[in-house]
Amino acid sequence: MSFKKGNLYPVNPSTERATATKLGTSGDSKIIYTNGRTVVIRDIHDLAIATTYTEHAYPASVARISPSGYYCASADTQGNVRIWDTVGDEQILKSEFKVFAGKINDLAWDGESKRIIAVGSGREKFAHVFMMDTGASAGSITGHSKAINAVSIRQQRPFRAVTAGDDNTVAFHHGTPYKFEKTIREHTRFVQDVRFSPSGAHFASAGSDMKVFLYDGSTGNLVAEFKDAHKGGVMACNWSPDSRSLVTSSADSTVKIWDVETQKAVSSWTLGSGVEHQQLGNAWVGQKSIVSLSLSGNLNVFDPSTGDKPTKVIYGTTKAINATALCSKTFFSGSYDGRVAALDLATAVVTLASGEGHTANIVGLASSGDKVFSTGYDDRVREIEVGKKEFSSVSSPVSAQPSNIAAEPGTDFVFVVTAKGIEVIRAGNTLVNIPTNFTPSSVAAAKGLVAVGAADSQVYLYEWDSTQLKEIHAFSNNRTAVTALSFTEDGKLLAAGEGGGKIIAYDLEKKEIAASWIYHTARINSIAWTADGKHCASGSIDSHICVWSVANPTRSIQIRNAMKGGVSGVAWADEKTVVAAGADGCVRTWEIVFHK
Repeated sequence: MSFKKGNLYPVNPSTERATATKLGTSGDSKIIYTNGRTVVIRDIHDLAIATTYTEHAYPASVARISPSGYYCASADTQGNVRIWDTVGDEQILKSEFKVFAGKINDLAWDGESKRIIAVGSGREKFAHVFMMDTGASAGSITGHSKAINAVSIRQQRPFRAVTAGDDNTVAFHHGTPYKFEKTIREHTRFVQDVRFSPSGAHFASAGSDMKVFLYDGSTGNLVAEFKDAHKGGVMACNWSPDSRSLVTSSADSTVKIWDVETQKAVSSWTLGSGVEHQQLGNAWVGQKSIVSLSLSGNLNVFDPSTGDKPTKVIYGTTKAINATALCSKTFFSGSYDGRVAALDLATAVVTLASGEGHTANIVGLASSGDKVFSTGYDDRVREIEVGKKEFSSVSSPVSAQPSNIAAEPGTDFVFVVTAKGIEVIRAGNTLVNIPTNFTPSSVAAAKGLVAVGAADSQVYLYEWDSTQLKEIHAFSNNRTAVTALSFTEDGKLLAAGEGGGKIIAYDLEKKEIAASWIYHTARINSIAWTADGKHCASGSIDSHICVWSVANPTRSIQIRNAMKGGVSGVAWADEKTVVAAGADGCVRTWEIVFHK
């Protein structure tokens, strides 16, 4: 057996209220952003084209592609900058520097792709200028007394640099080497963003005081104010490629395009009225597209020339994925913020399940027929109508905090294990509630059988006749808590994964071990069988995925570091495609080749 990498469906940007999020661009169609320890480069027009970089040891905070397009500089919350190759799949690290102690809020490359300015909230200094290959100092960025939120470099000689900070000021610097020239005090509150135009003739600043200013790019002198710019803090500004227009995004949930010559708004979009629609970042991508980021994590794509609505909204997860379920060609994922996302594997389009959903961490998803069932720490079981991608009105409380959920294929019986026992639910009604003298940790159902894994390392097998659960056997071969269970479609084999990483496949007719697999080094989170029951895939908190053979237990495929931070769910999209999700919020597929 062997495998090939398949598709990547990336996580959306992470956001924080009242904090600007920096979006970068690459070429005419790609944006770059961060979420957790992951850097994402994705095509806004073809959602199937995406790349991630996952080598940061700490949460990444900003990433920028060099003007040459060959390198990316990405920074983290601890003051580290990694410079890596964007050409090819290897993503070779060119250099790494500790620029200061603290979060880096923004990065800027000079026009020669040689020098980088990093700014942020360091404890001893707020900025550092360095050569991208050696780390040698290339000047000094001063003039601020508080954290710096943004930096921009004029791409033409003579170089200039501007920075914007929480001290309500913009600092103007000459270069190279860069040195402080003057302080600009037009803003009365935090300055959130500052950007040079591509031509270098002007730069603009945007702030929490709802104001946007235009300056001369050579002298730093004020040229004009964009009157009545927004009714909320302006979190981001960016220029069109021809330097004639400026786009601004605001916490008042609006996005505006300004004519630079007249300082008049020529286009305006309102995204909504709720807090989740506040706009925290933007980017002008090529000639024809603007992307603005909502607090919810949605990426809103606009055509500068047409329409009063986004041409596209790119939805996605923004948190770690804790639970998954596959229904036909739609992959459902749930995260600790209570949201469920439905990914169409054919089109790469993500839809967020609408309706009244969960209010807390989702710990389990299960599918049967045209429904997906979910449960979470709000102690409820809910139903999602797959066709509509919508929570139905059917909802049932459970008597204790749930830990997992299963659905019997072809029926609407739902089995939930909680801290106190096992509950059977149908159409929002609790049919059975069985207290147990053990602590359940996992559950699976198929062909009238229900398996429950326990913290005492036992696997309890029940028979379900549509009215009652009857215990018929207990397997005692596992050595640690049973954290994942999965039946084959015919109900003849049951795989049980442990907290210690071992997996045992049981023959349910003979009540004996059919295979035993050891590779993982930590808790098994998910197991999925192929339709023919000959192979199964496992995902672990150790970040690896394995594909196992029943006929030859010593043969396996190891997909190492499949998901940084751990794999939470695996499934078979078809007879040879494994789909998985995990702690980085991304969904990935692999093509498995079964050799004869």
